[in-house]
Amino acid sequence: MEIAGVSRDAAPPGLGPGRRGPFRYTLDNPRLSFEQRKFYENNGYLVLRKLVDEGFLDECARRFVDLSEGRAPRGGMVLMRDVSLAKQGAAAGERLYNKLQDFVWDEVLSRYLLAPELLDVVECFTGPNIMAVHTMLINKPPDSGRLTSRHPLHQDLHYFPFRPADRIVAAWTAMEDTREDNGCLFAVPGSHRAGRLYQHDYPDWEGGVNKAFHGVRGFGDFPKKMLTMEKGDTVFFHPLLLHGSGANLTNGFRKAISGHFAASECHYIDVRGTVQEGVAKEVEEMGAMRNMRISFQDAWRIRSRCVRGRESTLSLEPDLRPPPAPALRSRY
Repeated sequence: MEIAGVSRDAAPPGLGPGRRGPFRYTLDNPRLSFEQRKFYENNGYLVLRKLVDEGFLDECARRFVDLSEGRAPRGGMVLMRDVSLAKQGAAAGERLYNKLQDFVWDEVLSRYLLAPELLDVVECFTGPNIMAVHTMLINKPPDSGRLTSRHPLHQDLHYFPFRPADRIVAAWTAMEDTREDNGCLFAVPGSHRAGRLYQHDYPDWEGGVNKAFHGVRGFGDFPKKMLTMEKGDTVFFHPLLLHGSGANLTNGFRKAISGHFAASECHYIDVRGTVQEGVAKEVEEMGAMRNMRISFQDAWRIRSRCVRGRESTLSLEPDLRPPPAPALRSRY
């Protein structure tokens, strides 16, 4: 597999010293080479080329369109709208919705989370017992001209009330070629090694900001690596890595499917009095709007699923679990 990006021996200035010696962020596993592990340790991300079958990604794209246009039942999944497109009132379906969340039990999209070729790599970061803790299909419609299709620089750990961070990893697969002009991901290589979760707020953007698109400030001078990818390429990255994405300035779409995975043995934490207290309140308020009065931690418990190995401390109590998923019709 090709290793994409640039290697750094030290973290960016001000983000903490580089770590040398034994591997910290990856586990002993023959799936990744020594050089791949070293790259992830130094940079906080790793791109593997053509990891996911393109035919399956086309099926996922059709499923998203069917869901966004009301031809398939959403169940417990959540579709989110682009704020500026919603205000204009003209867009609908695929041209309005920028994100589908919580597809962990969907009969089509959940096959992404169960694919052995994906989980074999995930296991190098989490260990053998794996929970899928967050799922998204991200759709960037053509930007309205207000640049609301951007995603500010952020860290994914901001949203997660469980630890340790080093046993959490994101997998993000390009469903079509992603370039700078259609809003590819960008990252600050090595930023995960600061070991710090920063304060996140809504950015002060003239065109508005999509719901829960929080970001950190003060990192404009740090070098950003543009993660241009081809269809089927997958990037794995640490939850403390600073990253974001640009606006889609084309007339086409930029879709990606992603899952966050954590070791089943991770544990929940109390975020009161921490930099995560604000996002916890927002998540609980969003749940209340859907008649779900639950805690921040329980909001994550109900959207998680064991996808390999055994369940442990991240799992739901048996009486709170959703019904079994329908039989999977998969090539995996």
